[in-house]
Amino acid sequence: MQTDLSAALDIGGTKIAGALVDGRGRLVAKAARPTPADQDGATVMGAVAEVVDELAAGPDWARVATVGIGSAGPVDAAAGTVSPVNIPGWRDFPLVAGVRALVGARPVTLVGDGVAMTAAEHWQGAARGHDNALCMVVSTGVGGGLVLNGRLHPGPSGNAGHIGHISVDLDGDPCPCGGRGCVERIASGPNIARRALANGWRPGPDGDASAAAVAAAAHAGDPVAVRSFERAGQALAAGIAATATLVEIDIAVIGGGVAGAGDVLFTPLREALRDYATLSFVSELAVVPAQMGTDAGVVGAAAAAAQQSRLDAFAPAP
Repeated sequence: MQTDLSAALDIGGTKIAGALVDGRGRLVAKAARPTPADQDGATVMGAVAEVVDELAAGPDWARVATVGIGSAGPVDAAAGTVSPVNIPGWRDFPLVAGVRALVGARPVTLVGDGVAMTAAEHWQGAARGHDNALCMVVSTGVGGGLVLNGRLHPGPSGNAGHIGHISVDLDGDPCPCGGRGCVERIASGPNIARRALANGWRPGPDGDASAAAVAAAAHAGDPVAVRSFERAGQALAAGIAATATLVEIDIAVIGGGVAGAGDVLFTPLREALRDYATLSFVSELAVVPAQMGTDAGVVGAAAAAAQQSRLDAFAPAP
């Protein structure tokens, strides 16, 4: 039987998605479960098992050669454990061991969800053809990943490129991560909405106080909403410029719910980037929206697993 598929899992605080992905990035089969509200470790792992079992029951499971996991983090790829902020029941949870028990002898690769999104965008999306890229998810949190010299660079723990916790405001608000003035504390959806409310913006009659509602108000010209997105764009620009200066990326790809705000985010971000990315080797840095949408997690987890399998094949013998 030809083995040309990767099984992929995308694990987040609201949904656990799975897919079988072929060598062209196409989804051959899909399965999903809500992340259980009762988020103790065993219950959430039970939902993961249901997703894997549904995929394994299909006719294409025998073609699966590798298994990739993209998980909300932090993750520890070396230990095979995860401690997602939005899944309180998983702290140093042995996710890789649990998945291995479900998939047999197939190799399992774990990366953070931002790294998985990066793998997807580099393989099939907006970063395709770029050897050095930063890809970001700007949503409830801010995550990211790096492509360097044409390869996904997850780092030893699977968290490299986590731009959301670069400090861009030395005297800024404390961040739940323990830092201060992090990109996430300024540019995530909840913090965009928090800042707008603190500065006098008020929701409409429906009471919607989300970042999406702030974006709609900004599109309509509300000055407080506009300023909240300008501040988010400035924070993202500072983090992107710092990353570009360190590793010489030539493109930054931004996805996630906040990126759906469109020009009210991207216009001030690009304007601020001109103030921060001033050195000659970063001055032409492009900032573009992501293209892969909701399938980025599983496509990227599959790509990360396939890359790791290739690296393992050429690794020197112990």
